[in-house]
Amino acid sequence: MTDTESLHDAILQWYDESARDLPWRVPADEWPWPEVDRPWAVLVSEVMLQQTPVARVEPVWRTWMQLWPTPAALAAASPGDAVREWGRLGYPRRALRLHAAATAITQEHEGVIPADMQQLQALPGIGSYTAAAVGAFAFGIRTTVVDVNVRRVEARLVTGAQHAAPSLTAAETRLAETLLPADDADATRWNVAVMELGALVCKATTPDCNACPVVAQCSWVLAGRPAHDGPRKKAQKWHGTDRQVRGKLLAVLREATAPVPRTELDIVWHDPGQRDRCLVSLIEDGLVEALPRERFRLPT
Repeated sequence: MTDTESLHDAILQWYDESARDLPWRVPADEWPWPEVDRPWAVLVSEVMLQQTPVARVEPVWRTWMQLWPTPAALAAASPGDAVREWGRLGYPRRALRLHAAATAITQEHEGVIPADMQQLQALPGIGSYTAAAVGAFAFGIRTTVVDVNVRRVEARLVTGAQHAAPSLTAAETRLAETLLPADDADATRWNVAVMELGALVCKATTPDCNACPVVAQCSWVLAGRPAHDGPRKKAQKWHGTDRQVRGKLLAVLREATAPVPRTELDIVWHDPGQRDRCLVSLIEDGLVEALPRERFRLPT
C-alpha cells in the first residue's frame, strides 16, 4: 500500500464516521424530497457556502428549497424575491447570480441543470470552483474541487506549510489533482472529505491535530509545526465598512412591502456621504431599484 493509498483510506474512513449530516449531501439514491431537484439543491448550497459558515447557510437553504425547489421555480420569481430571502447571509449579489443561473437553466436547458462541466461553467455567475463542485457532488463527475479548506489541509499534509498561499496557485491545483483517487466514486467522496477535514479538524487558527486521522503523515506536524513565514490573507473588517452600511440599507428594503422613501433610508447610518455612496453602489449592482420621488425597492 502506497502512502497516497493510506491517506485515501484514512481520510475517507474518517469522513464516513465523522462528517456532518448536511441535507445537500444526501446521496441521489436516498434523496428524501422528490419535489426538490437534487442538482439544483447542490448548486444553491455551493453558492451560499462561499464565504459563509454552514450554520448560517442551512436554515436559509431550507427556506429556498421550500420556496424554489427547482430552477424554474426561482426563475418565475423576481430577482428582488431572491434578494429578500437571502436574508443576512452576506454578499447578496450571490442571490442575483443564482436567479440569473436559474433563468438560464430554464430558458436554455429546459429547466435541467446540465451534467457537463463546460455547460455548467457557462451558466451566469457559476465559476470554475462552483462548476467543479456541482459536477462532482451532484453528478459524480470526476473532477478536482479545491476550496480554502482543501488548500489548507493539503498544504500542511504534503508541503509542510502552515497556511496555503493567499490565493489559489497552479501548484496547489496540480497537487489536488495528484491526490485525487483513481476510482470515480472515491474521488467524489475524497473531495468532500478533505473539505470536511479542513472545516472540522485542520482549522486555520486552531487545528485539532490529536483528532486528525493522518497526523502521523502530516509534513507540517513532522517538521515541528513551523510558523507561517509567507504572506497571509488579511482578515476582513465589518464594523464601519461599506459592507455593513449596504447590509443595513438592504435590511430596510427586505422588510418593506412597498417602495421605501429616502427619509427611511437616511436614518440607518450616521455618515451621509458613506450612506449615499453605498446606496448608489447597490443600485449599480442591481440589488436596488430607484423610483421617482426618491423611493427605492428591491429589483422586480
